[in-house]
Amino acid sequence: MILFTGFEPFGGRDSNPSMSIARQAAGILEQQGIATIAAELPCVFATAPAMLEELLATWQPRVVISLGLAEGRGALGLEKVAINHLDARIADNAGDQPIDLPVLAGGPVAYFSGLPLKAALQALRDPSIELGDVEAEISYSAGTFVCNQVFYSLMHHAGRAPGLRAGFIHVPWMDPASPRIAIHARAVACVAQLALAGATEPRLGAGTEY
Repeated sequence: MILFTGFEPFGGRDSNPSMSIARQAAGILEQQGIATIAAELPCVFATAPAMLEELLATWQPRVVISLGLAEGRGALGLEKVAINHLDARIADNAGDQPIDLPVLAGGPVAYFSGLPLKAALQALRDPSIELGDVEAEISYSAGTFVCNQVFYSLMHHAGRAPGLRAGFIHVPWMDPASPRIAIHARAVACVAQLALAGATEPRLGAGTEY
């Protein structure tokens, strides 16, 4: 079982490509006979982690990829690290705006992703796989908004769930009618398949100088 999550619209938008991509990626894997669920999370600090926990308890997935919108980015962001810190520049959909608070009081400073990020990056750059024109990168900051909160909460759960491979991917803004939704859905489905297959990380330089 694979679980994808996306978010409801926030910040004045009337759509969120993360959920569109999650649904299409789930459809791709279902067509291949892989049991997959796509679920929408609220962009609300008070309820998103609890809803995620409910989904995890209900479906007991082997792979979980949470998706979120990073509007200022142009590439698919394979997130490496979730930090135990919230610092909301804008309010969430319930009007809450936590500033300089932990995701989990007393929790670890950070968690690393459990997805095979470098294997995924290598695959997404391989023209023979024919995923389409998708730009991808490993990102070392998932922000400090609800996306990071969900990512941290997911990895905290994964630490108590042997065998679960989980992580977070940020997607750039796309219009709901954009053909790039389907391209990014194929890329996300590819990452999930690699995780499900137990892919290991190649020796690949993918860091940044800043």
